[in-house]
Amino acid sequence: MAENDIKAILLASPFFSDFSQKYLELIAECGHETHFSAGEFLIREGDEANEFFLIREGDVAIESHVLGGVLTVAKSGTDGVVGFSWLFPPYRTAFDARAVTEVSAVKMNAHCLRAKVESDHEFGYLFMKRFAQLTMKRMQSTRRQMLDIYGEHQNGKFA
Repeated sequence: MAENDIKAILLASPFFSDFSQKYLELIAECGHETHFSAGEFLIREGDEANEFFLIREGDVAIESHVLGGVLTVAKSGTDGVVGFSWLFPPYRTAFDARAVTEVSAVKMNAHCLRAKVESDHEFGYLFMKRFAQLTMKRMQSTRRQMLDIYGEHQNGKFA
């Protein structure tokens, strides 16, 4: 897929809606289209964080290994973004991201983007602000999920 096609995808994405044409061009230089089959992992917990994904179509579960099982912490679908760890040293992924359905995505190269945000702090600030908003939404979702689990435990559903 050509850089202009990636730029058009980014332009249509709510996640990148506030980015200028200049910044969309910089981001597009770091992306390419990719696909995943249901059950396939986009990223694995503990691996090097070399990318993030803009989900074009499909559903992705963000999971963590807890108490001998797997907990779905959040889900991301069309126009969602998966993978924050590329922004923070030591650049290791904090969660698994697994395709629940067939997934079409734009894979963004973290090395390419880190270099660009480091050289243009305004650009970096926009990225950090956008990812911080997404992180806050995910934390609120996880909190609600944990409260639901706690409530079920308190009501004897786990007895």
